[in-house]
Amino acid sequence: MAWWRNMMSLNPFHNFHGIFQRGRMREVDLGAYTIKSHGAMVAKSHKHDWLILLLLVVIEIILLVIHPFHRFVGKDMMDDLRYPMKDNTVPVWSVPLYAVLLPIAVFLFVYIRRRDVYDLHHSILGLLFSVLITAVVTDAIKDAVGRPRPDFFWRCFPDGKDAYDQWGNVICHGKASDIREGHKSFPSGHTSWSFAGLGFLSLYLCGKVRAFDRKGHVAKLCIVFLPLLAASLVGISRVDDYWHHWQDVFAGGLIGLVIATFCYMQFFPAPYHDEGEILFPRFLERQFDWNSIESQFVLMFIVNEMKGELGVMV
Repeated sequence: MAWWRNMMSLNPFHNFHGIFQRGRMREVDLGAYTIKSHGAMVAKSHKHDWLILLLLVVIEIILLVIHPFHRFVGKDMMDDLRYPMKDNTVPVWSVPLYAVLLPIAVFLFVYIRRRDVYDLHHSILGLLFSVLITAVVTDAIKDAVGRPRPDFFWRCFPDGKDAYDQWGNVICHGKASDIREGHKSFPSGHTSWSFAGLGFLSLYLCGKVRAFDRKGHVAKLCIVFLPLLAASLVGISRVDDYWHHWQDVFAGGLIGLVIATFCYMQFFPAPYHDEGEILFPRFLERQFDWNSIESQFVLMFIVNEMKGELGVMV
């Protein structure tokens, strides 16, 4: 390997490997990094992500303000839309509590035990992205589709006296806010929010307890499935309350869970991996053996590419 040492001695980037080694040591020591010592630095390094979150909040507010599409609702369709109006079993105000604040409370508990501000920051950031992206996607589809809720008849005709125009479409004389809300059935917002927040929490717990370490501790799966069960029960309540059709709940759950998975995988390795509890950068570093021949060739390729950019000859 004398040729390799000679080449590296001519290389202005001969300490390239040392840089990565120091980076690896820093990543290993992340458990000692607290909010007080490195919290501001971590948040500042992700300032663009936080700005995107603010943009998502603005988009969500706009989607909540605009009116949904009022699709044609004929008299023959009313047989399926005559379910009674009921109050929500799961109130709207409670959704952010269990879908956002509850997972954050779990993240804080893990932080207290491990003192890893990187884990805390990235888990909160991933959760907020999961919930807000889900909210924007859900409400955008709601406004575009305008599907009537199962209790639409009583929203449109609270006195029970129906009326239709010359084309057979409904002429509603109910409360404007009830009619507007009655056109937001598909998909279920309660369900999508629940699976976005609690689904992310489930993936987080799955990685932290190493649920798939193949050691036969099935009790770990109970911890992982508990948030998903809670989200499923929320979805079932939406059908029981006649606020949604079953298709709305299914679509909402699918949207929330898929987005939660994508957001989680941006910061953490797959939860079924042996090192699923660590952050993604540290996971990648552990997968790369700098002492292997393959790694040396990769390093040589990177160095040559950098030299080519700077016009330096090997």
